[in-house]
Amino acid sequence: MTQMFKQAALTLLALFMFIPLYAQDSGDGVAGTWEGTLTVPGASVTLVFHFATSDDGSYGGTMDSPDQGATGIPLGSVTVAEGEVVATVPSLAGEYRATLTESQLEGTWSQGGQSFPLNLEMRVEAAEDQTPPSRPDIDVTGTWMGRLNAGGTQLRIVFHIEEGDDGVLTGTLDSPDQGATGIPLGEISGSGSSITIQLPAVAGTYEGTIETDRSAIEGTWSQGGGTLPLRLEPADDESIRLPDRPQQPRPPYPYIEEEVGFDNTHADIRLAGTLTIPEGDGPFPAAILISGSGPQNRDEALLGHRPFHVLADYMTRKGIAVLRYDDRGIAESTGDFATATSVDFAEDASAAVDFLKGRSEIDSERIGLVGHSEGGLIAPVVAADRDDLGYIVLMAGPGVTGEEILYEQGAVILRAGGADEERIASNRATQEAMFEIAMSDAPLDEVREKLRAFLVQTVEGMDEQERTASGLSEAMIEPQVQQVASPWMRFFLSYDPRPTLEKVTCPTLVINGEKDLQVPPYQNLPEIERALTKGGNTNFRIVEMEGLNHLFQTSETGAPSEYAAIEETFSPKAMQVIADWILNDAS
Repeated sequence: MTQMFKQAALTLLALFMFIPLYAQDSGDGVAGTWEGTLTVPGASVTLVFHFATSDDGSYGGTMDSPDQGATGIPLGSVTVAEGEVVATVPSLAGEYRATLTESQLEGTWSQGGQSFPLNLEMRVEAAEDQTPPSRPDIDVTGTWMGRLNAGGTQLRIVFHIEEGDDGVLTGTLDSPDQGATGIPLGEISGSGSSITIQLPAVAGTYEGTIETDRSAIEGTWSQGGGTLPLRLEPADDESIRLPDRPQQPRPPYPYIEEEVGFDNTHADIRLAGTLTIPEGDGPFPAAILISGSGPQNRDEALLGHRPFHVLADYMTRKGIAVLRYDDRGIAESTGDFATATSVDFAEDASAAVDFLKGRSEIDSERIGLVGHSEGGLIAPVVAADRDDLGYIVLMAGPGVTGEEILYEQGAVILRAGGADEERIASNRATQEAMFEIAMSDAPLDEVREKLRAFLVQTVEGMDEQERTASGLSEAMIEPQVQQVASPWMRFFLSYDPRPTLEKVTCPTLVINGEKDLQVPPYQNLPEIERALTKGGNTNFRIVEMEGLNHLFQTSETGAPSEYAAIEETFSPKAMQVIADWILNDAS
């Protein structure tokens, strides 16, 4: 299943784990650091927003509340259109809406059902005549690369450092595996062999010690309340080159591509997507792609890969119309991602079905759902609720509760990473204690309080070696609390997909990779098969594909650490199985 960054402390859920990095301004004047004062009854609080863009022009960033000692709070969706800026802050259930003027953002902060005026001004950088920062005695200019282990996923981090005419060190940061380049560095300072690099665009800091022979910098990366070790070594252009993505589709396409939008009227949100339609006479069978967990855009983009774009291109060339869409609250879709559960996402998928039924190019009796990971949980929910689906395809979908999956997933991923059985058992015990708290009937605030107390006690009871081995630290406590106590996680942990699968009567294809360590086939495929059989489904097929991982890439071990390094985005063999089954057997 998918999940965002902050997996160092526990192996909870891993598919899309990433550090949100963003690049230079796209030219609309919003990227940068903005500061303002929020006045609420009885208090005034300074809020700081760091807005920046990725290579594809989409926005992201972080927020600080320095008066409350909170920094690096990740933003959710950030949209900028025609001078209007809307930024969500999922962990606070907050939203900022503003209009961009020549000198400021004039807007409103909303949280907890209340709204307050909040105007922001772009922060002015320090004056040029200020005393330049101290610098290391050892030459640190050049290109340096290291790898962050973010919950089992290896992400390359590249620093380009140069010396200006005034002797001040400046530079940029790249995260090649996330497609983020040219992120400006802040102040670079140090003394002796020590160096500190400020990263204001991502609310981060790197601190390290330079080897006297310049062979490496041993240090730590800090961002969003978490700290990870990061060793940097000199690098060249070849070592930081992003692996080729030869399957990535590029226009012109031999089919029609249309940007579309449709409404989930019950949730009062609008979902944005891309519809690809084969050329020629219709009506055509159609597939709606449903992404895995975590905030995903329509391409399910991660680590330089765009699996849904590749799959949609393949299927449309085969004669299947495909609709893929941004998750609610993500990219161009409206809504609140942070408070949604799989049931809410099922509503969105059902709205997509209704939308396609109104299109003349689509065969209304051959509309199906193709769900990946959590999408493989969502598709049966929709299918059990309506009798007009042509089929569903479950790609690495769960067959047991989320709690059961996470225990098994944690063990196999840790084992693949070389962890001993004592570490695996310790991780399991911590998971069990946290999940018991999360799945209680207590109110959300109380659950968070209990989780916080448990983790504080756990960390205090560890020595330094144990903290290093587990990855659990004081800085990681709050991110873990917010993750485990989220509405989505509480639902996922206790939801059993088997009773729903028993109600699915439409044609069903179930496909998993043999090396999937995140939704292991040996744990889930037998349970899905039993549930479909028990419910009387007479048209289903179970396929376990040799050598494929959770992303349906051809892999060596299946470990998430391989995802970025593999050039293949989606196995052609797996895509052929899916397309051929839809065209020939889903009837």
